[in-house]
Amino acid sequence: MTKPTMGFFPVFAIGVGGMVGGGIFAVLGLATTLSHGGTPIAFAIAGMIALITAYSYSKLSVRYPSEGGTVVFLNHGLGSGRLTGGLNNLLWMSYVVMLSVYASAFGSYGSTFFPETTQVMWSHILLSAAVIGFTVINIISTKLVAKSELYIVVIKLAILIGFIVIGFWTINYNHLTPDTWSPPFELLAGGMIIFLAYEGFELIANSAKDVKNPKKTLPKAFYSAVIFVIILYILISMVTVGNLSTDQISQASEYALAEAAKPFLGHAGFVIIAIAAMLSTGSAINATLYGTSRVSYSIAKSGELPKLLENKIKNKPIVGLLITTIATLIVANSLDLSSIATMGSAGFLLIFAAVNFSNFRLHKETSSRRWISGAGLASCAFAFAILIWYTITTSPSDVWILAVMIIASFVIEIIYRAKTGRSIRLHSDS
Repeated sequence: MTKPTMGFFPVFAIGVGGMVGGGIFAVLGLATTLSHGGTPIAFAIAGMIALITAYSYSKLSVRYPSEGGTVVFLNHGLGSGRLTGGLNNLLWMSYVVMLSVYASAFGSYGSTFFPETTQVMWSHILLSAAVIGFTVINIISTKLVAKSELYIVVIKLAILIGFIVIGFWTINYNHLTPDTWSPPFELLAGGMIIFLAYEGFELIANSAKDVKNPKKTLPKAFYSAVIFVIILYILISMVTVGNLSTDQISQASEYALAEAAKPFLGHAGFVIIAIAAMLSTGSAINATLYGTSRVSYSIAKSGELPKLLENKIKNKPIVGLLITTIATLIVANSLDLSSIATMGSAGFLLIFAAVNFSNFRLHKETSSRRWISGAGLASCAFAFAILIWYTITTSPSDVWILAVMIIASFVIEIIYRAKTGRSIRLHSDS
């Protein structure tokens, strides 16, 4: 058995890197269009739900350390029924949606370097090239994935912090006063549709078995990573809303962060942020492809997906990686960013509700306070309901897309279980 080698800072970096991937670049414009001057509040609300859920993740990670992370927690907490299988399939689909968000943002920022009349075409070309290119990198060298991620996390954080420090000098605080906020319902909906910008903290769970002194290190890493990112997102959204009008942000919704740099850094600022966005979303595609192929492997190992996905070539789950890549290319090239973001946020809110419920049921084994996990379950369920209700009233077609994703997750599980007779096998390193 390999001796644990990871201390606090590497684990903290995994959480921060997972959250500050492509989400903030992809959904900032969408959040501002919904929440207006209350965008920082929307990010704070979404962040608090993530922070409460981090409690359940930290407790479950200490008790069930495994590369499987969320998959293993659901298996232990909900048993071996079709509900668990369907939720684990939904988890994999939600990761595909996240990849599509990152790819869509990569294409949107990259297309700004081309003539306006050709930007739509270039967006599709660039996002497809990014997904395919990083798939090849994952096949060739997983070490290259890990090395590149460390450097990119440092670079993108440095650029974002510089954006905040310089941009704060030019904020028009009249853009942030309560009279500029959207009505409460829309403000909440704005927070929920951008929830996917926080989902990456759960990647810490996948590293649990490699962590030194996990009882102390894991909770500290989970909480500090989420709190750091909440503050970072609030400050970024304040600079963006404080330097642009709502109309300007709406017109540049898919590359709002780059547009927000123009008032205080000019065109050079736009270029710097656009390049940072491509670097960041590219690294997010890279890392998420790596993680998602292993999620599909873990689900298959549990007996919930075909044995074909358990096969590894040179210790890499190539089949799962290729299927993930194909699914991402289809979703990213066929749906708009708003639809993809709604699907991703709703999917992860359901998954996190299930993880909170799992810890609620396992509170004796994980030495947890039930009321905190219960609060996490209630907040995720409420957030999901708000998001669905808002989507029904504004864009009903997006609800049908989400419904298809959720129903497909469970139908696949039911049919696969009936045809193969496979049942869920609990597996963790505890």
